[in-house]
Amino acid sequence: MREITGQALERVLGHEFADHALLRTALTHRSHGVPNNERLEFIGDALLNCVIALELYERFNDLSEGDLSRLRSHLVCQESLHQLALKLDLSAALRLGEGELKSGGHRRPSILADALEALFAAIYLDAGFAKLREAIVAVYGDTLSQAQPGEILKDAKTRLQETLQASRLPLPRYTLLSAQGAAHEQRFRVACEVESLGLTTEGEGSSRRAAEQVAAEEAVRALAEREAGRKR
Repeated sequence: MREITGQALERVLGHEFADHALLRTALTHRSHGVPNNERLEFIGDALLNCVIALELYERFNDLSEGDLSRLRSHLVCQESLHQLALKLDLSAALRLGEGELKSGGHRRPSILADALEALFAAIYLDAGFAKLREAIVAVYGDTLSQAQPGEILKDAKTRLQETLQASRLPLPRYTLLSAQGAAHEQRFRVACEVESLGLTTEGEGSSRRAAEQVAAEEAVRALAEREAGRKR
């Protein structure tokens, strides 16, 4: 696995750490040893929810409390964090134990999402809330600035279905690819196929339904990218 230096990650985050031990801890999974990022992830989860809540409150004056909560949930869910972590190339900076590394832990959505939350906590502890808010807004980028509540508040399967129906295309087909792990911590992988468009995406989740939603979200994103490409 290719490695990314702490300095490179700092440039991407837009924050240079005064205490590099915080950065190192944020990138350390429990399989690697102690100290690790579990405690930082706990703080980061709360801080991220707070910052996103503030951003949404200031950006969307007409949304009700319920709609704000649903929009925030969409933006801070594991899959959203996973996608942001991939854009940051965070997997290349993680410190994992040998077993976790061999099993592909650097690609696991839960590990990447937790590490990103731990990074947010590390920034807060290193430089305070204002710097943290700047970093979160920078990391979220277009995901936050282009959020459309009317669409996001619908789940991904509904949005995909409506997109296909608008073009009078057949509905997608969801196929279970795998179910792994013990009963209390199973991971499901599902394929979403839009045969008429030659498009197949995959998603992973803690339930088959969650995996279908992730796969549908990937399909919606892929169709949007195709449309944007045609307009260029």
